[in-house]
Amino acid sequence: MNKEEELIRKKSPVNIRNKKASFEYFFIETYTAGIVLTGTEIKSIRQGKASLVDTFCFINNSEIWVKNMSISPYFYGSYNNHEMKRDRKLLLNHKEIMKLHSATKQTGYTIIPLLVFIDQNGRAKMDIALCKGKKEFDKRQTLKDKEDRREMERAVKHY
Repeated sequence: MNKEEELIRKKSPVNIRNKKASFEYFFIETYTAGIVLTGTEIKSIRQGKASLVDTFCFINNSEIWVKNMSISPYFYGSYNNHEMKRDRKLLLNHKEIMKLHSATKQTGYTIIPLLVFIDQNGRAKMDIALCKGKKEFDKRQTLKDKEDRREMERAVKHY
């Protein structure tokens, strides 16, 4: 990811994060994918009414899908409002999908959504990562490192 893409993500009015992902998984490789949305889903995302809690990606028929992504119904929507939880297709190159497919056949590897944002063209995008699950001692080490970083920051602020 170059600095220009990183700046776009920071400036985006919508940054919906999967906060538990970094605690639960090691990130091997990250990708940015488009999301196929219907009707009022994009309006709800622009209002920040989406959640990535307990979401994961799977590959079916050479297509990558995100499961359990929750997008709240649009408040001003009518009878043709969207479903809250449904499988949504992600847009990636065929070569990237095949690479992810072969990697997820190994035990312990999965694809997890990290972030939903709006790009400069107004389209909803999702950052996904090929991840390997952490063991219990890895999670404890992550918490210890986080506490150590906080202590260092506190010590620097006092001086």
